Amino acid sequence: MPIDRKSILKAVDEAKKGGKKRKLNQAVDVVFTLRDIDLKRPENRINELIELPHPSKPKVQIIVFAGGDLALRAQKAGANMVMGREDIERFANDKKGAKKLVKDTDFFLAETTLMATVGKVLGPVLGPRGKMPTPVPPTAPIDAVVERHRKSARVRIREQLSTQVSVGTEDMSDEVIADNIQAVVALLERRLEKGLKNIRNAYVKTTMGAPTKIEF
Repeated sequence: MPIDRKSILKAVDEAKKGGKKRKLNQAVDVVFTLRDIDLKRPENRINELIELPHPSKPKVQIIVFAGGDLALRAQKAGANMVMGREDIERFANDKKGAKKLVKDTDFFLAETTLMATVGKVLGPVLGPRGKMPTPVPPTAPIDAVVERHRKSARVRIREQLSTQVSVGTEDMSDEVIADNIQAVVALLERRLEKGLKNIRNAYVKTTMGAPTKIEF
């Protein structure tokens, strides 16, 4: 049975109105609990970027690991930070700094020639958090890649039969958030073996609010 847009809009509205009002602009997430999936089988795990109809927050932090011409073009494309090989290698003896870098950054892009260095130095921090960089060839149109990532979210199903995806912020309209939720639903319908039948429940929640169920 499809997840009705009216049900999504109702849940978004209730989630945003529920709970105490906070001074910060809370994130809005969609949470899915799943069923009848054997996560021991690699093909049933998901770690995929999805391009949303709308950016999920005003400022998406993107770091590009690159050198030469690609680094210059990445700076012009508006990457929040561009780091070369020496910059990466400095984190080999700075585990605390590496963890902070990964925590504060939404997406990483890496020139293909630097992927091995990134994997060696930052892989132990990036991997468990599902933030390994997207490989970018030296001649890639980096402006388009950066722009696509600004509108992307990561859908990750690894060890638990659930996934939580950021789809907006409190100050966004219900319609915009619903568009983004429907994009995530479409991905799960396509990727899960039994489509929407593998979804047990779906909820909308703000950062500090209680989950509101999407009825379907």
